[in-house]
Amino acid sequence: MSVSPTSPRPRHHAPYRLARWLALLAFVSCAVQAQALPDASADAAVRSAIEAAQRGQPFAASAALRADPRWPWIEYARIARDLDRADPAEVRAFLQRYDGQPVATTLRPQWLASLARRRQWADLLADWRPVDDTALRCARLHAQHELGRHGPDWNSEAQALWRNGESLPDACDPVFAALDRRGGLDAALRWERFDLAVEAGQAGVMRAVARGLRDSARTLAEDYAAFVQAPHSRAAQWPRDARSRKVAVAGLSKLARNDPDAAERQLAQLAPVLGLDQGERGKVLYQIALWTVASYLPDSARRLEAVPASAYDERLHEWRVREAMARGDWSAALAALRRMPQKQRDDPRWQWFEARMLEKTGQATAARPLLVQAARTATFHGFLAADRLDQAYALCPWKPAEPAGLRGEVARDPALVRALSLYRIEQPTWATREWNDALGRFDDARRRVAVALAQEVGWFDRAVFSLGRGPEEQRLYELRFPLHHDADIRAAARRNGLDPAWIAAEIRAESIFNPKARSSANARGLMQLLPATAAGVARRTGLRYDGPDSLYDSSANIALGSAYLREMEDKYGATYQAIAAYNAGPTPTARWLSQRPSHDPDLWIETISYKETRDYVARVLAFSVIYDWRLNGDALPVTQRMLGLSAGKRKGFACPAAPATQ
Repeated sequence: MSVSPTSPRPRHHAPYRLARWLALLAFVSCAVQAQALPDASADAAVRSAIEAAQRGQPFAASAALRADPRWPWIEYARIARDLDRADPAEVRAFLQRYDGQPVATTLRPQWLASLARRRQWADLLADWRPVDDTALRCARLHAQHELGRHGPDWNSEAQALWRNGESLPDACDPVFAALDRRGGLDAALRWERFDLAVEAGQAGVMRAVARGLRDSARTLAEDYAAFVQAPHSRAAQWPRDARSRKVAVAGLSKLARNDPDAAERQLAQLAPVLGLDQGERGKVLYQIALWTVASYLPDSARRLEAVPASAYDERLHEWRVREAMARGDWSAALAALRRMPQKQRDDPRWQWFEARMLEKTGQATAARPLLVQAARTATFHGFLAADRLDQAYALCPWKPAEPAGLRGEVARDPALVRALSLYRIEQPTWATREWNDALGRFDDARRRVAVALAQEVGWFDRAVFSLGRGPEEQRLYELRFPLHHDADIRAAARRNGLDPAWIAAEIRAESIFNPKARSSANARGLMQLLPATAAGVARRTGLRYDGPDSLYDSSANIALGSAYLREMEDKYGATYQAIAAYNAGPTPTARWLSQRPSHDPDLWIETISYKETRDYVARVLAFSVIYDWRLNGDALPVTQRMLGLSAGKRKGFACPAAPATQ
C-alpha cells in the first residue's frame, strides 16, 4: 500500500478514503496503546516516511510502519503539508481520531488558520476549539460577524482582545472595524488601549489608536506617540494631567536606555512643568541610573544615589554593589550590600561578597559566619567560601528509591513512547509536545523516571527543564549532570592540556549535551561553535573541519571546541578569563580586562557588564567542580581551577547536616 499526498481527488472519493483511514487507524490505535519504545531498527523507515510525506511524495505504509507509535505524526506530516488543499473530511477524521493528543492539538490551529485564509467561516466555527492564539480568536469573531451570528458576548469578547497595548495580528482589524460600527469602540475604550500601549512603550500602537480619535484628542495622542518615539520640547505644552505624566515617564525611560545624559536633562526640564511626583521621577531616574551603571560610566555613583529608595529593586541593588566594587570602594560596596532586602542578602552570592567586603575593610572575624552559611551550598560562591574556610565542598546527592514496577509503567505510557522515539529520529519539536503531554499527567516520581528514560535515548536537557521543582530535585546530580562522550572529552583534554571536567562543564552549559543544538546566531553542536570560529581553529591547529554541518559530529565538535578553549586560556592566562571570552568574545573581554586589570578574580567576574557572561562564568566554574566529582570523586579547588592551576591538594565532598542547595 502507498500513501500519496498529491493533488486532491474528486469529492466523490471522500467517503471511500475516510472509511479506509478509519479502518486503518482502528488497528493502529490498538497497536500503539500496547507498544513500548520501538526498536531503533525502525527509525530509518519512520524518518524516510516523514521526509516523503513532507515533500508530498508517496511512501510505502507497511504494517510495521502503521503499528509504529510515531505513525500519527507521519499522518500529520502528510496532511499538514498543504492544508489549504486537504480533504476536509480526512482532516476532521484525523482530529477526531487523535482528539486530546498533541498531534491533534498541533494540527487544529493550523487547520483553523487555513479555513480563515480561505474565508470558510461556517467550517471554521464548526471545527472551532478554544485556542491560545490571538489571530485565531479574532478569526472566530470575524466568522461570527460575517455569518450574522453575533451572540450576546460578541462585543465583550472583541473588546477584551482590544484591551492590549501590544501590536495585534492583522486578523483583528476587521473585528475591530465591526466593533466600531456596532458602537462598541468609543473614545474611552480607545484611550484605554492607548494607555496600555504607553505602558508597553509601543509608539506604533499609540499612533494607530490615535487615528480613531477626533480633532484635538487625535492631535494630542499623536504628539504623545511622537514623544515616546523621540522626546521633544512640545511636551511642556501638554495638559498637566496623569496621562501626560505617564507618557513623559515612558518616553524618558525609553530615552534613558540609549542616552541617559539626555534623559536626565529632559527630566529636569519636564518634571516641574508636568508636575511629576517622586514615584514618577523615580521610574525615570531608575532607568537613567541602570543604563549608566551597566557601562560603569563616570556618573554611575551619583545617579544611583539619586534614585529614591522606593524605586530600588533587586536588580538595581546588585548594580549599586557592583559599581562600588568596580571602583574598588569596599566600604561603599559593603554599605550597598547592607541596603539589600534580607532575602536577597541571604543568597550565597551576596553572602560571599559581603564577607569579602568585610575582609577588605579589616573585619575578617565578622566575615566568617557569612562564609559558613555560603559554604553550605553547592554553588560557585559556596565553593569559594569552602576554599576560604579550608573545608570540604557541600554536596548532598539525592537518589530516591524507585517503587517496583514504576519504570515499566512509565516506559509504556503512549505519549512518552512517542516523545522518546520522536526525539531519537531528530524531531525535537514534536517530541517536546508529546513529552509535555505525558508529564502533565505524571506525579513527581513518574516525572523523575521519565527524565531517566529520556537520558537513555540521549535527551539530556529533560533533566534541566523537567527537574528542580524543589530543593531535593536540585540534588539529583547524576541526572542533572550527565556523563556522555567521555572518551572524546578525555582525548581532547589530553591533547590540549585541559581538565576534562572543564570541557564537560562547557558542554553542559552550552548545549546540555545535545549534539544537534543550534543557536539563533548559528552556533552549532555540543560546544556551540560558530562555523567561522571552527574554521579558524582548524586552520591554526590542523584539526579536520568539513564545513558547518560537520559541527554536529560530536567528536569533531569536542576536538575543535577544546582546542579553542586552549587558545583562549593561552591568550588570557587564566581560566575564568578564557571562559568569559568563550561566551562574550575577545572584544568585550579585552575591555573588561583594561577597565579592572588588578581586580581579584571573583570581583572581576562579578563586575562583568553582561549578565549572561557574568552568570555564565560562575556557572561553568561551578559545573566544573561538580563534573570533577562525577569523574573522580573529588575536585580541584575552584580557586585554583579559575586561575588555570592543576597541581595541588584536591578537595573532598561532604553533606552538611541540613543541606542547602541553590
